[in-house]
Amino acid sequence: MDERDDLVSDEFADSLQRACRTIVGDSLRSITYFTPEAYEQVYLRSDLEADADLAGFVEHETLGFRAQTAYRGSELGEYEHTVRSFENGYVTRITSDDAGVFVTTDGLTMRRSDEVASALVEMID
Repeated sequence: MDERDDLVSDEFADSLQRACRTIVGDSLRSITYFTPEAYEQVYLRSDLEADADLAGFVEHETLGFRAQTAYRGSELGEYEHTVRSFENGYVTRITSDDAGVFVTTDGLTMRRSDEVASALVEMID
């Protein structure tokens, strides 16, 4: 998996950032766009260090591509998004057939997670 600075246009990166900041405000920590082959961090809040193991996160989050089919036919309905809770924040991941985005935040309610996921899925479909 390669990090590429040219995976996402500046306009698309700005659109992702605007959508996320509108929904979660200042608690937005980062936004990463990924495909099965590459990824690009399109936003990192200025008070955070760029030393996270981003490649490790992306490698794990690409498992979301399999979730599209793994949960197909579930009595719970169609798979929508994943939320992970950590000591210092949350990750919300959405995927389409060939692209995904994960957003990290300081705090997050389920309602806000649903709103972020809905906005992002419309942008990458």
